[in-house]
Amino acid sequence: MSTRTFRITVRGVFDALTPEQRAELQSRAADHNVLFAAFTPEGHLSYDLDARAVFTFRYQDSGEAEEDILDATERAETSARAWLDARGYGYKNLRSQSEDLSQAPLGKRQRREARNG
Repeated sequence: MSTRTFRITVRGVFDALTPEQRAELQSRAADHNVLFAAFTPEGHLSYDLDARAVFTFRYQDSGEAEEDILDATERAETSARAWLDARGYGYKNLRSQSEDLSQAPLGKRQRREARNG
């Protein structure tokens, strides 16, 4: 059995941030810029408080079977909640989206390489 790679995106909205929390997030905004977003095992957080109070965590996980994506999604959501709770950041509307890369359609370059051998 081969290992499957999963990408999990956990999204939400910051809620009822204090002025101090907002200032703390603003001071670290460069570290969480969406332009540097990546799927990582520990999760990568991105947000832009100047635009909107939304945030996105991006996680990469793996498993052996198709059903393992459910456990990977639960781990990602738990990790995102833990990060937010540890800092006392309020949040709402937490939701996730998962993708099994072994099921993803091939891109144009990948189709061409598959055709050419």
